[in-house]
Amino acid sequence: MRAFSLFLLSVATFVWAQLPVDSITKKITYKEVVQVEGNKDSLYNRAIAWINFYFKNPQGVTQVRDPQNGLIIGQHRIRMVDTQKDGSKINANTVVEYTFKIEVKDGKYRYTFTDFEMKATSKFPLERWLNKADPAYTPQWETYIPQVDTHIKEVIASLKKGMLPKKKVQDNW
Repeated sequence: MRAFSLFLLSVATFVWAQLPVDSITKKITYKEVVQVEGNKDSLYNRAIAWINFYFKNPQGVTQVRDPQNGLIIGQHRIRMVDTQKDGSKINANTVVEYTFKIEVKDGKYRYTFTDFEMKATSKFPLERWLNKADPAYTPQWETYIPQVDTHIKEVIASLKKGMLPKKKVQDNW
């Protein structure tokens, strides 16, 4: 049993170590520049189309839609899931909010996901979840961090797919 506990601890540490933390801001940040075919306007339109497809409330999610500068800024939230002793899963009371930014230029776009915060009475940055010495620390955070990581990676995969050029269909009739 002890070996199994050590294994779980090492897996949790590995997962935590994999979170991208910006070396300057010290914030959890997912950021990448992606080269893709298209000019600034077409990439901006693809990003808006993806947002409209991906989010249930696209107007409510985006705070900035600036086609002149090729900039979209939005905020979204995800609800954490708790696993009960019997293995069943239930929605937790914990909600994580984050900011995303999509910037487009000719032939490329950059996405940034950052400012992860637990929704609470005051701001509670998720970077505190990485600190086991934090006075508010709870072992539950160890199950939430991988959920956030998985969710953001799924959003990024969907964004990358949505930003690809649409295949033109030849109508040879």
